[in-house]
Amino acid sequence: MGRSERDLGRFLPLLQGLASAPPKAEATNPSHPCPGVSCTHRQPHLLWPDSHVAAMTVTYTARVANARFGGFSQLLLLWRGSIYKLLWRELLCFLGLYMALSAAYRFVLTEEQKRYFEKLVIYCDQYASLIPVSFVLGFYVNLVVHRWWNQYLCMPLPDPLMCIVSGTVHGRDERGRLYRRTLMRYAGLSAVLILRSVSTAVFKRFPTIDHVVEAGFMTREERKKFENLNSSYNKYWVPCVWFSNLAAQARREGRIRDNSALKLLLEELTVFRGKCSMLFHYDWISVPLVYTQVVTIAVYSYFLACLIGRQFLDPAQGYKDHNLDLFVPVFTLLQFFFYAGWLKVAEQLINPFGEDDDDFETNFLIDRNFQVSMLAVDEMYDELAILEKDLYWDAVETRAPYTAATAFLMQQPSFQGSTFDITLAREDMQFQRPDSVDVRLGEVHSDFLQRLLPVGPGMTAGLLGRRLSLLRRKNSCVSEASTAASCACTSALDGATPHCGCGAVVLDSTLRELEPEPLTGPEPPVLGPATEPFTTVLMPAPRGPAPPWLPSPIGEEEESLARDPWA
Repeated sequence: MGRSERDLGRFLPLLQGLASAPPKAEATNPSHPCPGVSCTHRQPHLLWPDSHVAAMTVTYTARVANARFGGFSQLLLLWRGSIYKLLWRELLCFLGLYMALSAAYRFVLTEEQKRYFEKLVIYCDQYASLIPVSFVLGFYVNLVVHRWWNQYLCMPLPDPLMCIVSGTVHGRDERGRLYRRTLMRYAGLSAVLILRSVSTAVFKRFPTIDHVVEAGFMTREERKKFENLNSSYNKYWVPCVWFSNLAAQARREGRIRDNSALKLLLEELTVFRGKCSMLFHYDWISVPLVYTQVVTIAVYSYFLACLIGRQFLDPAQGYKDHNLDLFVPVFTLLQFFFYAGWLKVAEQLINPFGEDDDDFETNFLIDRNFQVSMLAVDEMYDELAILEKDLYWDAVETRAPYTAATAFLMQQPSFQGSTFDITLAREDMQFQRPDSVDVRLGEVHSDFLQRLLPVGPGMTAGLLGRRLSLLRRKNSCVSEASTAASCACTSALDGATPHCGCGAVVLDSTLRELEPEPLTGPEPPVLGPATEPFTTVLMPAPRGPAPPWLPSPIGEEEESLARDPWA
């Protein structure tokens, strides 16, 4: 028996039940959406639509594929999912209240009452700008949009999981097929359970577990185990545990051939289950209520003040900025359109699992995921086309053809990098060898120090020279010590005093003037003929003048200069 015949046999009892169920008597239900219209309704059978009547998400990507003059202007005439559909009631309410106050000011109030109303208008217009509408609203909408996109990224999609199941759970027999289909059914069941917990559209489709069973996501035996599980919390995770147990059983039976494949399968299941958990937490932990209340109060109070503060006053009274008398506040309506529309955007996106025009198509995703996952692990299992040589098997340069509409792309050079367009002069491209540079490091430092410490009329040459020699010695010794080990204390083999030096580089002759007497201290031990020379670490001795290769603290030099400035 073929696979299509088996599917027909599986759905035949359902079709017979639909055909044999007696219709209800025609009755008029006052709570029916269409009172007075007779209808027949059968329960608890579900409807199996061939296609969706209307999709929820409004997609306009193809309309703005290419940037052109007035590219977004064609989107302004769309109604479904537009700001006009969301805001027209609030806009008409605001305009109606504004016109009512304007008519009362012009035709109802007395002259004395008009003067008081005019003072109130000026007061409201002056202090309405103190409400930080754009600041509060901007941060709030940014938070909501970021949260909205993260919720979509947490939608549990079975695509990675079904590829791993198809590649790791082996067996062309009926039991192998049963393993693969059951594993993916458990994954789809977990997604359905979490989505009916957070999405009103999915809950209307599966209001009870009976509907989930009848839809084929759960068997009656599994339903008994599900309901017998004693837990007061949401049990969307139960099918994931069934998945793990079934995968372990398949490993014991050899359907999964090694532990690495089982580990890979369970890791992908963990990712899938984590997305289901994140959807639950996004539904549980909302944006703090105080934040939403602050933003709503800020917007509503601002435009409540604008209802009074943006009224046009009598130009004859000579009030500042009230030289024009109009009936319709054009720019106030535009401001209301922008700010209130901004708030409406946040109101629509804060929960994308409803039934608004731009909410997520959760029912569509359930249908798509269930069908695709079953095809991947059943129809496409071990299905391979005959291996053939590709069209470019003997070609040296592989390049796919272009159509006439895209032939111009073949003439464009490939991008090599942004620096490939830089041109240099011929003399700038010649290598310079290091021995051709005549300027020594010491001379550069000397010139630099001469510029920093010029000789003034109140400074003596001896004092300046001593300061310069100090800075030169500190600069040169620190630099040499950091780049090469040119300073070392070595022990003499004949027991003489160890010699300490700082390389052979002398930057200036003034360093010779500051050389102190050699250090005195305990002599190192005499080495025998079989003893190799080594570096001797001297014991602490009475402090004497520092050797020239050791950078002395600049504070001590400054103190000595302060005691004897004319030395």
